[in-house]
Amino acid sequence: MALQFEAFCAEGLAPGWSLLVQGHSDSGEDKFEINFLSEAGDTAFHIKPRFSSATMVANAFQGGHWGQEEVSRIFPLVLGEPFEIEVSSDAQHFHVQTQAHKVLQFAHRHQPLAAVTRVQVLSDHPLARVELTRRCLSCG
Repeated sequence: MALQFEAFCAEGLAPGWSLLVQGHSDSGEDKFEINFLSEAGDTAFHIKPRFSSATMVANAFQGGHWGQEEVSRIFPLVLGEPFEIEVSSDAQHFHVQTQAHKVLQFAHRHQPLAAVTRVQVLSDHPLARVELTRRCLSCG
């Protein structure tokens, strides 16, 4: 997979950051993933849509080992159609929404959250839009 987007934030990406990815799913292959990475090289959060099984899979890689995979069967993505995935975070969880449906809530396994400083989006297909923004967690 090719690196389509990478961003670095010295003060940390979680909690409070939101990543929006828009693209087009034009093949049945599972060639798309999002990774939130720590300064130490761990993957604090890995999310991958699997079109072949119509599932969204999440995990974390820490200390040289993958953790327990979490799988969501809520999969509103449709092969051959445009998609939108948003990943956001609060103090306890990463949240994943696709096509305005809440798909997954993943408890933070990596501490401290301020050490999560990079995000990467990998895909074999060009993406229409990738946007990383800071969200206001205390706004009503």
